[in-house]
Amino acid sequence: MSEIIPLASVSTGSAEPFRESACKTHPQSMCPAFGALRVLARMEGVQPAMITDTGCLYGLTFVTHFYAARKSIVAPSLGTAELSSGQIQEAANLAIAEAASARNVSVIPVISLCVAETAGLSEELLPREVDGKPVILVRVPAYAIHSHPEAKDVALAALMRRLTVPDAAIEPHTLVLLGEVFPADPVLIDGILRKMGARTLVTIPGRHIDELMLASRGAAVAALHPFYRDTVNLIRERGTPVVGGAPIGADGSAAWLRAVGAALELDEQRVEQVAQEEEQTARDFLARQPLKGATVLVSGYEGNEMLYARLLVEAGAHVPYISTSIGKSVHTAADEAWLRARGTEAIVYRKSLEDDLKALDHWHFDLVIGTTSVTAASKERGIPSVYYTNILSVRPLFLTGGMVASVSLAQELLERRTLYTTMQSFFQD
Repeated sequence: MSEIIPLASVSTGSAEPFRESACKTHPQSMCPAFGALRVLARMEGVQPAMITDTGCLYGLTFVTHFYAARKSIVAPSLGTAELSSGQIQEAANLAIAEAASARNVSVIPVISLCVAETAGLSEELLPREVDGKPVILVRVPAYAIHSHPEAKDVALAALMRRLTVPDAAIEPHTLVLLGEVFPADPVLIDGILRKMGARTLVTIPGRHIDELMLASRGAAVAALHPFYRDTVNLIRERGTPVVGGAPIGADGSAAWLRAVGAALELDEQRVEQVAQEEEQTARDFLARQPLKGATVLVSGYEGNEMLYARLLVEAGAHVPYISTSIGKSVHTAADEAWLRARGTEAIVYRKSLEDDLKALDHWHFDLVIGTTSVTAASKERGIPSVYYTNILSVRPLFLTGGMVASVSLAQELLERRTLYTTMQSFFQD
């Protein structure tokens, strides 16, 4: 594996420290309702009813089906006339009744957006159930929930609060994985857990409502992403141990396996052996330093940007700037501290495009992994760039298998730099 020779001889273009924008009221993210819909529209046994105006309904229906929704969205037709007439409660109840009549439905989440909230939708006047099917309000107005990953958390916590059983019989040595992950990741994790004498019980949010019910029986929960705050709080309230962080890279994977072993009360010697073996396998790959000398920008709105940045840093890259749409919390602290200790200068929460463009001017980047807008600006500068969501989210992330997949992609992109420079020269000419 060849060594990467950086495009720039220095990593920063400015002696001044980077300063992010002061206004964080409106982070640039997809509508938060998309996150709730993404979870609920993929789950069998669930029929969402969305209470919003027709404009939002059109946009959210399109993007939800683009991202593989498995069912239609039931919603009333709410235009200016309907909203001004004060009939939103009646319209909501009719939509709920329609959702309840759908086949194979056992739960009806009612997704309430900005218009419904400001027009006065009342939780108390919604039916608690229809024909024995629970009706669960999921409030995700953009002025309160600032990113679509955090809306996933709101939706999942609302379902679990109502549906899961606090005192369910626990299956010993079983781990529930919390987070939307690439399908190979739970398989990789289960394989290494079995070496330790444990197993993965289920991954939530899953593809069927029964998987959510099964999660009540896990001996511990691993929150793989840092934005599941409401869900983690609920799980802890019910007395189930929660393991934070994720099995990322050499450092993170070994530490995570030890934490899981402690939470599941596994044999310490056996856990330590497996953790050391996994760490050594990762370090053998990293010893080749495939990204040595490369400076990389990481920007996205999925909420797991710092996890990818950790892999790049362990592979030898310099990642001075990271931005994400989620907010800073106790769940982001460990990854932030790890990254700052290894050269990351700026971690921007509630990101904006203006922040990302300012970072492009501040540092000399060899690779940009970001949103569509920032990658377009990067390509104009001749920098190899890819869309974070559609390129990275279709690959495994965790343990050594995930590291090899993600880091190898980054190296492949870096090796295309001549192509980007040629394209830039062509269009400039």
